[in-house]
Amino acid sequence: MPRLVNKVAIITGSGRGIGRSIALRFGQEGASVMTADLDAKNAEATAREILAPGGQARSKTVDVGVQAEVQELVASVMRAWGRIDILVNVAGIGLTKLFINTTLEEWEKILRVNLTGSFLCSQAVARVMVEQGGGKIINIASLSGQRAGTGRAAYGASKAGVSMLTKVMAVELAQYGITVNEIAPGPVNTEMTEITHDEATRKEYHRLIPMGRYAEKDEIANAAAFLASSEADFINGHTINVDGGFAAAGLLFNLAE
Repeated sequence: MPRLVNKVAIITGSGRGIGRSIALRFGQEGASVMTADLDAKNAEATAREILAPGGQARSKTVDVGVQAEVQELVASVMRAWGRIDILVNVAGIGLTKLFINTTLEEWEKILRVNLTGSFLCSQAVARVMVEQGGGKIINIASLSGQRAGTGRAAYGASKAGVSMLTKVMAVELAQYGITVNEIAPGPVNTEMTEITHDEATRKEYHRLIPMGRYAEKDEIANAAAFLASSEADFINGHTINVDGGFAAAGLLFNLAE
């Protein structure tokens, strides 16, 4: 049975990758979905995929780092459906560059989209949820916010910030019936990693991940659907690592039998 019937959800960064997979899954689970993305064409395409089998969806172009655009996104959802039950903050950008060579412009851009974007969207939606008496906010963090990696100064700092923001929101918003949780993926097979992860990179990740592979986008969507459902009503301030055991692993040896 669909788990999100009569729920209204905003998914940022839903034009492609993890965000698209989450949006499609929520549509399958019965939610009315606003697909929000900086790329209008991709956002519209995701919405059409939800609509095709009879789902409910609309799309909106938004730069999550611009407060006025975020406020208009929320207003458009309220005009369309009159409530917001779920927000999933997926929109984000990456950077792999040594700390010593990272420019101020690059640093500020990563934080504006990944961290400030999550703050602005969550704040605007939380104000609606407070008035309506509850809701669920799900942030997409990263293992890069938990473990140091070469070239991940800006990206890792932004995702570590998202993790602390998640915890603070969970504590402050619980009294209003709002839960806030996050998903921290390890490496995932997306359009981006297909381009940026060469064979050597993949081989090293496979060595470090006990399950020996990357996650699939739908596996992240599975976790998001669970957190958005009534099954997770008493889960708050929690991080679900969808990483094949990557964070849990220490030194991995190939011991002879």
